[in-house]
Amino acid sequence: MTDTSIPSADQSVDEENSASTETGEGTPEPREKKAPADSDLFRQSEIAADYVEGLLDILDYDGDIDELVSGGRPVVEVVGSRLQNLVGQRGATLEALQELTRLAVFRQTGTPSRLLLDVGGYRAARRKELAAVAKNAVEKVKEHGEAVRLEPMSAFERKCVHDVVNAMSGVESESEGVEPNRRIVVRPVSD
Repeated sequence: MTDTSIPSADQSVDEENSASTETGEGTPEPREKKAPADSDLFRQSEIAADYVEGLLDILDYDGDIDELVSGGRPVVEVVGSRLQNLVGQRGATLEALQELTRLAVFRQTGTPSRLLLDVGGYRAARRKELAAVAKNAVEKVKEHGEAVRLEPMSAFERKCVHDVVNAMSGVESESEGVEPNRRIVVRPVSD
């Protein structure tokens, strides 16, 4: 029997920090990664869209599905009314659907996917909320000079916050803890 290893959620391709490998001396070195061609990414989004369409049919939900490539990753967007059940509380159901969809892509392509699934514009709206949270944390750090620990967040949410913090001067961010309680700490840049 052939062992087809499927990446688990713990090996998420959404990790905030870039992947590295250990050299013989324990020093991390960047991995050489070949970026997939846009045609490969679009193929992943097509596979994902077909999978999501099948789920919508099973659930008897109506929604329009768009597949595209954005920011070097495949994206599937589902738009329609009465889709909140597919998002769930704080996006938990959406995260689970995204993982299932990534597994469907992996089964057909044999390659782990960085697919991003969005339902009803949830991720775009959440990204705006998280930008405000990040800016507020940065203001507190700059005002008081002390680290600020944010509430636990998903990998998607942490990445959004890291992106905002990294674009600002005088502060840095890092993730700490273990899922599902992994959180971001924003602190002044140490000289």
